[in-house]
Amino acid sequence: MERTTEWIFSLEIPSDVTVHAAGVPFSLHKFPLVSKSGYMRHVVLESGEVEKTVIVLPDVPGGSEGFELAAKFCYGIHFDVTPDNAATVRCVAEYLDMTEKYAANNLVQRSETYINEVALKTLPAAIAVLHNCESFLPIAEKVKLVSRCIDAIAFLSCKESRGQVAAATPASMSPLTDHHVVDWWTEDLAALRIDIFQRVLVAMMSRGFKHAALGPILTLYAQKSLCCLDTYGTGARKIEPQLAQEKRVVVETVTGLLPREKNAVSASFISMLLRASILVETTVACRVDLERRMGSQLGRAVLDDVLIPTYDSSSVDTLFDVDTLQRMVSCHLEFELRGSCADREHVGKLLESCIAEISSDPNLSVAKFVTLAEIIPDHYKVTEDGVYRAVDIYLKAHPTLSDLERKKVCGVMNCQRLSKEACAHAAQNDRLPVHTVVQVLFYEQQRLQSVISDNLVLVEAPTGNACSCSIDNLSAALEVASFRRENEALKLENLRLKKRLEDLEKRELVRYSGSGSGSSPVRNSTTQSPDKPGFLQRRSYINSMSKRLRWFYPFAPIGPAPGSASTTIANPKTWNRPRRTRRHSLS
Repeated sequence: MERTTEWIFSLEIPSDVTVHAAGVPFSLHKFPLVSKSGYMRHVVLESGEVEKTVIVLPDVPGGSEGFELAAKFCYGIHFDVTPDNAATVRCVAEYLDMTEKYAANNLVQRSETYINEVALKTLPAAIAVLHNCESFLPIAEKVKLVSRCIDAIAFLSCKESRGQVAAATPASMSPLTDHHVVDWWTEDLAALRIDIFQRVLVAMMSRGFKHAALGPILTLYAQKSLCCLDTYGTGARKIEPQLAQEKRVVVETVTGLLPREKNAVSASFISMLLRASILVETTVACRVDLERRMGSQLGRAVLDDVLIPTYDSSSVDTLFDVDTLQRMVSCHLEFELRGSCADREHVGKLLESCIAEISSDPNLSVAKFVTLAEIIPDHYKVTEDGVYRAVDIYLKAHPTLSDLERKKVCGVMNCQRLSKEACAHAAQNDRLPVHTVVQVLFYEQQRLQSVISDNLVLVEAPTGNACSCSIDNLSAALEVASFRRENEALKLENLRLKKRLEDLEKRELVRYSGSGSGSSPVRNSTTQSPDKPGFLQRRSYINSMSKRLRWFYPFAPIGPAPGSASTTIANPKTWNRPRRTRRHSLS
């Protein structure tokens, strides 16, 4: 108003019309306005010969600033037209009917010339004009400014994309990414309204823009539009109905524009859209489409992508959306049956980690856990360690389960496919039922026997077959066989020592029972004497046997008969050798 007052009162002519543009009063003159604007001429003629005419413009495009630009043009005051105000000037000129009918080179013609020759020739300027048109609907649609901007953006973006592809070298292009990069003008497109944004992308594809290259554009737009939604939290979210409706339209529109090519968008982006779809309650078709897309990209997903929280906390339910996870896995298996290549080992480990994470939920029922654990195909699992970990976590989080429920939970894992470490842990796990522990020990014993038998076969194989074995395998087999022989020898020695111990215990029992009969015990040769050291106080079993066998030795000295009371050992010098009877005749 200060600027307007300065150039109005500089004319030194009293104003005769007051224009209220969007609530802001402008004191102007009738003649400059009616000479350029058909709308003003019509209003002034209808008001009659009144000294002070009041004109109210509540819905003028651009508000007070837009009308000020038109008033300056009527008074012949210079101002610059830029991409930021070109849409405002064109729409306010159309609103005030400032055409060539009332003046030559009027504001409509001047703004059209700038838009066609300047604004629509560059991609940033065209996007800026289109962005400003969102505030001037439906007038911008009436003058076809929106459609012209969309066509210009589609043409220029395709030209820009072809130039990037031509400039890229084969070494810098990968088969997955190609030229799917975020272009410098994508940030400007992300500021458009969702319906205008959709029209731009449709026009780009009609101009030849590759559908697969829309992935980065859609990702950036969705991330900016849905940043206010807390899709990674749990529990109910209070969202205003109007905001929920706006975000619902964004999710459904972006989902409909997603390219069908594989790996065009990341799995984390699809997971974010799926979370937002559940949170704002989109249509069932939108959710099913996102679940199928997520199922097709499980090979590139991480744990946070497949753990979808439960947003509805009104009812007692699990912390994570188990049903959505099951549908995603079902879609993945369906794609696999159609021949889609997938990293089975990665998907198997991902699902095992996911189930282990969900197992700690105290609200997860036994039936849901069993159903969730059984969705992993056997050919996706190298071992059963992941399922055992989930079972152990579930049993720990649910200590009040009955024996039948614990047995049902443990029935989801195959004990034959547990690793050595898992078997060692399971054998000492008190949370597992006895039946499961027995199975683990039985299968582990069978596996050890199988390994030993296979190694023995390698050792005992013929020479021709043994030559085909590597030196490392042969040495390992020999070592195992050696250990087995040593083990058998130790077992036999252990049995012999046990037998000897039993005999000694029996003798001691007989001896002590005889000494307690009331008669004076006879001093045995094995009775200990306090005057002799410990190793001489008791004869060992070997010494006693050597004493007895000495009499059968042909060179032994002549002494007391076996079993006599005398235990004196004869002097070797006094031994008498028996005479040898010689026969000199042949008969």
